[in-house]
Amino acid sequence: MTTATERDEGLVRVNAAGVMLEGNLIIPRGATGIVLFAHGSGSSRFSSRNRYVAEVLRNRGLGTLLIDLLTHDEELVDTRTAHLRFDIEMLADRLVGTAEWLGREQADQKIGLFGASTGGGGGEATIHGSARGAKRCRIQRPAATNPTADASNHHG
Repeated sequence: MTTATERDEGLVRVNAAGVMLEGNLIIPRGATGIVLFAHGSGSSRFSSRNRYVAEVLRNRGLGTLLIDLLTHDEELVDTRTAHLRFDIEMLADRLVGTAEWLGREQADQKIGLFGASTGGGGGEATIHGSARGAKRCRIQRPAATNPTADASNHHG
């Protein structure tokens, strides 16, 4: 269960592709980059597994931005219709918008992506989109470390 304090820690609102998204941005002192966690339908920035992975990354000197690519209202609709979770173009547009926002807000930091499920699909589309010239989008694939394996072992 996520407490109100955890929900509000590092709370940011990002206008991405014309929609206001909520996320949690936490950057430890001396961070060497920021990992943007993309959450599509069925997973959220409050997922215990994703929050654990984010904590591991922060302990290793990386900032994290956990953001939901669907608004609360869209998530409610998608729970019934399942039509938004597979709209990879929409998710990618929102992820590019979020990465561009992050690039403006934290211009001195490198940005990496972490996504699973449809958030991961949006991430792959974003990487390809940045190669096609998305504005100020300096996206890099995460380093070879595998914090998800740590999470699996920890919560096994």
